[in-house]
Amino acid sequence: MSENQQFTETIKRESVELQELANGKVVKITASGKLTKASYDFFIPELDNLVEKHGKIRLLFEMIEFQGWTLGAAWEDLKFGCQHFNDIERIAIVGDRRWEKAMVALCRPFTRARIRYFDIDDLHDANDWILEGIY
Repeated sequence: MSENQQFTETIKRESVELQELANGKVVKITASGKLTKASYDFFIPELDNLVEKHGKIRLLFEMIEFQGWTLGAAWEDLKFGCQHFNDIERIAIVGDRRWEKAMVALCRPFTRARIRYFDIDDLHDANDWILEGIY
């Protein structure tokens, strides 16, 4: 990780961990297992607060042994994407499965963000890309 990364806060609940980087302008979401509506109820308010504070934010979504979403979680994800269509600058998706790579194409209609997929072995590159130009 870059020495410029300033960890502001790390919080974890269920299968989701949030880390604020770059004073809250970047959020790393580490998801494992299956995301549920309760997962979204936990982290969406945090993201909403950061968007309100900074205007635009960036997301690094790291999937570790990720098993997808429940129907309720998928609905919450769709609502968040529509509500914050213009508020996310970049999304780095990090995973190790072919279907996770396909998520880039699935996300594009729901955001204006620049989106890139990185293999889990390239997490350092994902960090560098998501932080590019922040400081």
